Amino acid sequence: MTGTESRPDVEQELKSAFREAMAGVCTPVAVVTAMAGPAPYGTTVSAFTSLSMDPPMVLVSLDRSSDLLAVIDGSRRFGLNILGAQQPELAVNFARKGGPAKFGGVEWQVGGQVPRLPGATGFLACEVADLVAGGDHVVVFGRVLSADTAPARPLTYHARAFGTHTALDANAPA
Repeated sequence: MTGTESRPDVEQELKSAFREAMAGVCTPVAVVTAMAGPAPYGTTVSAFTSLSMDPPMVLVSLDRSSDLLAVIDGSRRFGLNILGAQQPELAVNFARKGGPAKFGGVEWQVGGQVPRLPGATGFLACEVADLVAGGDHVVVFGRVLSADTAPARPLTYHARAFGTHTALDANAPA
């Protein structure tokens, strides 16, 4: 075997170590939404971030095989519902498979041509600027069309558990 050939055991070990390292990163939690005709679609993500202020842009990472990605690619619009600390059940609901069925029993409205979830700490309506492949995911670059915020503590994900952010006292000793 040469050094350029792939070794499944080494690759699996790297994937496992990478997964553990990423579990140590505290991330915000959001539900990305889109419309396919009259049907709402959505999924929970923690892989999103602001990208640009001029123009206002975000990026979201979605699994290549997700139904939502196909809907976003077709509609060219998506919503980013940034969840609050009081919404972990919503995060779990939208993390499962189920297409439009995920919206059963969930309050929502249309805002900026995409599903909006009341109670979120932030909401962005976006149009797709670009889609870029990245491994087993696709990065969706979105130009922000509208933005709203609400005063609430954010829902975060760290060490495979939901939580929230608590500010540190800047004057406290480390």
